[in-house]
Amino acid sequence: MKSIKYLVVGFFFGIILTKCEAVSWYRIYEMFLFQSFHMYGIIMVAILTGIIGLQVIKRKEIKDIKGNPIVIQDKEKGSTRYWIGGLLFGLGWALVGACPGPIFILIGAGFLSVGLILIGAVLGTFIYGVFKDKLPH
Repeated sequence: MKSIKYLVVGFFFGIILTKCEAVSWYRIYEMFLFQSFHMYGIIMVAILTGIIGLQVIKRKEIKDIKGNPIVIQDKEKGSTRYWIGGLLFGLGWALVGACPGPIFILIGAGFLSVGLILIGAVLGTFIYGVFKDKLPH
């Protein structure tokens, strides 16, 4: 029963992403060719929302659903891994035209061929899990 609220939020999030065309392959294609500001605007709003949300959580000392304090750990030093990870993520996003969130939205919208992208994403995550201890972190 508790999971229903997350499912409802997910449905609304999916509807919003669909209506603002954030799941459109064409919009993603435009973004990677630097032809349109549309997706960059959406990403900047998401970053701004995250910054504001984290500051509210830190300053108001908001607790989680179980009443425990939310602790946000500082990031470890070192930017190389973030650059490499970001480049790999962006390359995958550019090649398939979808990041992980919209994959489920596109499948729900009836684009069943995106199931292949989902399989690739799950396989990539599995491969990372296998080699995680051997990679520099």
